Amino acid sequence: MSLNPDSAEQERIAQAAERRRARVERRERILETAFAAGFVAAAAALLLLAGAPASGIHPIPAAACIVCFAIAVHVPFAVGEGYTVPTQLAFVPLLFTLPPALAPWAVLAGLLLARLPGQIAGRRPLARLVFLPGDAWFAIGPAAVLAAAGAPPADHLALPVAAGAIGAQCAVEIAAWIVREGPFGRAGVREQIRELWVHGVDLALTPVALVVALVIADRPWSVFALMPLIGVLAVFAREREARLQGLFELNQAYHGTALLLGDVVEADDSYTGTHSRGVVSLAMDVGAALGLDAAQRRNLEFAALLHDVGKVAIPKAIINKPGKLDPAEWTVIKTHTLEGQRMLDRVGGFMRSVGLIVRSHHEQWDGGGYPDGLAGEAIPLEARIIACCDAWSAMTTTRSYREAMPVTAAAAEIRRCTGTQFDPRVADALLAIVLDAPDAGAVRAPVPQLQHVPLSTAAAR
Repeated sequence: MSLNPDSAEQERIAQAAERRRARVERRERILETAFAAGFVAAAAALLLLAGAPASGIHPIPAAACIVCFAIAVHVPFAVGEGYTVPTQLAFVPLLFTLPPALAPWAVLAGLLLARLPGQIAGRRPLARLVFLPGDAWFAIGPAAVLAAAGAPPADHLALPVAAGAIGAQCAVEIAAWIVREGPFGRAGVREQIRELWVHGVDLALTPVALVVALVIADRPWSVFALMPLIGVLAVFAREREARLQGLFELNQAYHGTALLLGDVVEADDSYTGTHSRGVVSLAMDVGAALGLDAAQRRNLEFAALLHDVGKVAIPKAIINKPGKLDPAEWTVIKTHTLEGQRMLDRVGGFMRSVGLIVRSHHEQWDGGGYPDGLAGEAIPLEARIIACCDAWSAMTTTRSYREAMPVTAAAAEIRRCTGTQFDPRVADALLAIVLDAPDAGAVRAPVPQLQHVPLSTAAAR
């Protein structure tokens, strides 16, 4: 996760926000109930081990911290599968207004204070209250460290103890996140690494919170001096939310534009439109096999759908001509890659990158393609994938000038052209996918007197 989320991160944020608004599924409710029970057990055990607090309770400062904590809960910054809030500003002073063993319960009270009105008003399902104990797990770590250290006052807190408390907080947060999200396939080491910067937010807010903790016992209302800072963060949070919403809408607009252009292609030439949609699925499978990142997968999907969009500018007499094209007709049809790029450049945004792929999807590994004669790695990887998938689709479907080829014959043709027309790595990935498919071994009934058409011709049209 970054301050400038890419398309995949934006999608994760949108999905997470939708899940928070949705009804809790049974499996998730069972897991969260168990997680909540674990929190209650851990907090109770901590209280039991620490013994009944005889002193160290400052009720008015503690209440002020809980209120401030509840307010900070309403300043969320979307982060991947969840969100982060500046509650550290109130949590650190809270640790020094109560015995540490009571801090987790106070955090739970703050979460209830923040969420209960919205739940009662029906803005969120009441079943989501079961998530609150799980959200309070982070308090167990630092509370345990401070309890073990004897809970010294803030102004006498040793640096190792403070560092241990913060480290325990981060460790418990990471572990809790993995336990809660792992069963749903939403957690992993890579995701955690991407989101480590969130713990940096807590570290950045901790010194400010410690300053308040130094004086809160004598000046209970000093915690409210943090409210202007929380207000500023709230402004930034709203701006970020608006920006993300704008990105979501822009991506939806791009997707809608791509689908519209695809419909235009299909309306103009039903075969070309159907063929393009067929190439998308295969190209995405090949892209996944080759480990494309999120931005590359997005560009590949759009380019695979729109790789033939430039053909709307080509006369239908050429597109649908039964038989070979003469040199003049070949010159015209080759311009469809340039026309496609021109159309997508006019859309703007990341569609310009998609346009470059569309321009290059008839380039060949050995430099014998068009329009620029690119070779090898100089050809965008997405374009190399589309070229191979396009050829496979062209050979295994019936076209205006020939019948479909059998799967075995098409596979043999791909192998023959590997290293010349196709990137060997892409060709290998494609064949592994299509030949391992359940129906891949079923060869189509042979067509009488099937004339072999060179693959370069079959894919070009």
